[in-house]
Amino acid sequence: MILPVVAVLIGLGVLVWSAGLFIDGAKAVAQRFGMSPLLIGMLVIGFGTSAPEMVVSGLSAAQGNPGLALGNAFGSNITNIALILGVTAVIRPLGVHSNVLRKELPVLAVATALVAVLMVDNLLGFYDALLLLLVFAGLTAWSVYEGRHHGRDSFAASVDHSLGTPQGSMKRSVITLVVGLLLLVVSSQALVWGAVEIAESIGVSDVIIGLTVVAIGTSLPELASSVIAARKGDHEIAFGNVIGSNLFNTLAVTGIAGSIHPVDVAPIVLSRDLPVMGFLTVALFFFGFGFRGAGRINRFEGAFLLLCFVVYTGVLISSALETAV
Repeated sequence: MILPVVAVLIGLGVLVWSAGLFIDGAKAVAQRFGMSPLLIGMLVIGFGTSAPEMVVSGLSAAQGNPGLALGNAFGSNITNIALILGVTAVIRPLGVHSNVLRKELPVLAVATALVAVLMVDNLLGFYDALLLLLVFAGLTAWSVYEGRHHGRDSFAASVDHSLGTPQGSMKRSVITLVVGLLLLVVSSQALVWGAVEIAESIGVSDVIIGLTVVAIGTSLPELASSVIAARKGDHEIAFGNVIGSNLFNTLAVTGIAGSIHPVDVAPIVLSRDLPVMGFLTVALFFFGFGFRGAGRINRFEGAFLLLCFVVYTGVLISSALETAV
């Protein structure tokens, strides 16, 4: 039992550090290739912060633990909205002026509804997963279009301010990117092995482990980048991180896991986890869209999101204890 716990702790630590390397390298390479700030914000930063979820879920599914993959994806989405945006908004209220980000909010809601519909039969099969990946490909194409045609968006200005000038040579940037990716894979392997061993040792499902320890751990890069962005006044980077990451988790991470190994969706996931994720996504839409002007998540709404996270986590821990007894 000691070795799996050590594997999880070390795996999480290296995972967070390597995710930072990977994102920094990707941003520098993208800048040197002349990618627009808006496109870097929508693809490289938003989707790049979901690299840990992608690698962990892919490895979990490949090793025959699709429940851990699904728990990681859904748990990360819940953590991103309730914990990360909750903490960030309490520290500093988040204003959302970007038209691009406001367009992504209903897209995220529709993507969440699509996943729910595909899982109604308690199974995410290969063709379900393929549909999610095709939708993700279409969304990526739309992101490229938006990045090329809406370069003056306020989100682009925030990203441009945050990026600054790339440091070092192109060679160094590529090495940072590759090393970060390799460490992501190795640390994810250790994390998955340790998480599965712990789940089997204490008698709880791998879904619970994925929803709690793994989900929170793989969301740490988003938490760090969002809090730093908010403290600097770059509100829309913090908001864009979460929207981009959740879209990636919902469509790409879930799709990759389901395409590798069919996912049997436990009834409790449909009755507990999917509704929570859906509720938080709808709440994020109403908070951030701004029907009478710019969207905003104030401190009260941030505290409400945090309360949702605490209650949900308490329910998961209670469920795990009941199962283990």
